[in-house]
Amino acid sequence: MSGILVVAEHTDGSFKSTAAELIGKATELAATLGVTVSAAVLGDAPAASLGGFGATKVYQASGDFLPHSTGAVTDALVAIIREADPDIVLAPASFECRDVLPRLTARFDSAMASDAAALSIADGHLVARRPTYAGRIEADVTISARPAFALVRGNSFPKADNNGSTADVVAVSWEATTPSAKVIETLKPESRGIDLATASKVVAGGRSLKSKEQFDSLIRGLGDALGAGVGASRAATDAGYADHSEQIGQTGQTVSPNLYIAVGISGAIQHLAGMRSSKVIVAVNKDPDAPIFQHATYGIVADLFDVVPALTEALQEG
Repeated sequence: MSGILVVAEHTDGSFKSTAAELIGKATELAATLGVTVSAAVLGDAPAASLGGFGATKVYQASGDFLPHSTGAVTDALVAIIREADPDIVLAPASFECRDVLPRLTARFDSAMASDAAALSIADGHLVARRPTYAGRIEADVTISARPAFALVRGNSFPKADNNGSTADVVAVSWEATTPSAKVIETLKPESRGIDLATASKVVAGGRSLKSKEQFDSLIRGLGDALGAGVGASRAATDAGYADHSEQIGQTGQTVSPNLYIAVGISGAIQHLAGMRSSKVIVAVNKDPDAPIFQHATYGIVADLFDVVPALTEALQEG
């Protein structure tokens, strides 16, 4: 066994919370295998600081990877994996890594588990637990190929504490060989604040909000008061209440926050597929027979137009 490699993503040099989360989990798995944990970093970021979360070595490839270039990221990570020679590669289930990891798996003639919500080791092999059939069941996928690849949902594990240690940094040279599309222009969407993929708290609204104005006032207002990311059901995005990038469900984003508040959402299986793994689910719906209540930790059977303003006011008053 040669170790576990974690793909550590960053934005403008600041590591995303998934870096600490995955390195922490990798450290736990590595203890079982008797190996060490390393990290892969692309571009300019304080790579050595990842030692504080448990990485003993960081492989860093220099270059400009923004806007996201599938070919460049793939080639750079191939070079890092060849240098590190890991048995397991863990990456966050971000849009960027979802794009690249299947290519890496093909390059190394290996196997991959996607959207993993739990990881363990059995008989020296990585076991990933992932939802299937729109989240109705969970499957344990054992990967015996080397290196084993896994895309992991954000907020699936506790984030490792930073002990202030530093890791050895290895500069990895790489060559662009994969044909890549040329980016002509990048249009950035209007900032909506907290990233849904890594948010620890999420407030989501459904079609029952009746208008975009009501959605913005009630759902975004509650999200601001709670310090939460804001999401929506497909019915709400189809109605134009929220942008598609905020859609949660089978055809949208998958989230796994500590707290998920579903407001005016019935709980169709397609929506549940995107949030079922939330730690605590609070449902607000005036229909006592709404399917969402079968999965909620706490249910409030009442009119959302009464509940949400009162909850927002209570949070604002502290």
